[in-house]
Amino acid sequence: MIYSKVLATGSCVPDKVVTNSFFDTLIEDADNWIFSRTGIRERRFAADGESTSDLATRAALNALQKGGIGAGELDCIIVSTSTPDMILPPTACMVQKSIGATNAFAFDMNAVCSGFVYAVDTADNMIRSGKYGKILVIGADTYSKILDFQDKTTSPLFGDGAGAIILEAARERTGVLETLIRSDGNGWELIQVPSSGSRKPVTPETIASRENTFKMDGRNVYVFATDITPKVIEELTAKAGLHPDDLDYIIPHQANVRIIDIISKKTGIAKEKFLLNLDRFGNTASASVGLVLDENLRNGTIKAGNLVLMMGFGGGLSWGGIIMQF
Repeated sequence: MIYSKVLATGSCVPDKVVTNSFFDTLIEDADNWIFSRTGIRERRFAADGESTSDLATRAALNALQKGGIGAGELDCIIVSTSTPDMILPPTACMVQKSIGATNAFAFDMNAVCSGFVYAVDTADNMIRSGKYGKILVIGADTYSKILDFQDKTTSPLFGDGAGAIILEAARERTGVLETLIRSDGNGWELIQVPSSGSRKPVTPETIASRENTFKMDGRNVYVFATDITPKVIEELTAKAGLHPDDLDYIIPHQANVRIIDIISKKTGIAKEKFLLNLDRFGNTASASVGLVLDENLRNGTIKAGNLVLMMGFGGGLSWGGIIMQF
């Protein structure tokens, strides 16, 4: 049997720190209003001229350095993003050029905030097939580029960043133990950028009506997330032959601390087991899970032998989870 283990992780966030006070002109007492509703204190925004591929490249180089390998050893690069540099070509190909991964093939995928989980599942299956030895997965987004800063319900929630992981083939059963990914297209309208593609091309009129910016039905997304994520934990642990109590840590998508509180209450899993950076980075979309993973491997919180469940949920609607052993 072939399994996929974690060779290394990496991450990158922009230098620009944006505190809740940035939104004072939009929201009265913005810091208290945002923090009390979301748990967010600050986030990072990409600089002018800084793109998703720039953040993804830096996260990739960081992972390669930590893994002690050259980019030429990679067989494949998968970039999960819903804010690509351009509608085409793939952002992954830009990253491929930037890091010099001459022997890899590269492609993008878009499952919005579930993207990192989807991409790791895809890489895991590719490695288990026996055809590929090392795959770089990057979740990267720059939502600051598509936010409507006149909308106080969405614009304070998001930040920019990138998280990367390199998986490699192994004979021992470690790394990715079990995965679960799902979607429900009946909810596609809940999270969208209405004017951004062939359905409604960008025009002066759609720009004037701000249809080229991010829209979300926050109330119904909240209901979806608090319903589906406890089920992911229950179903995925059962699939792996584990009990939720066996998990050392859970890395949830960093959307809203209230959602995480409800997951903890519904599952009976102590809040201390949920690893968060939401207060410092906000919702970084596809980068979210990878950023938390890399941070907690670097600071020593996640140790050898730990069982960690990573899960995402987002537009599509999409959701999923992965159990890893480090």
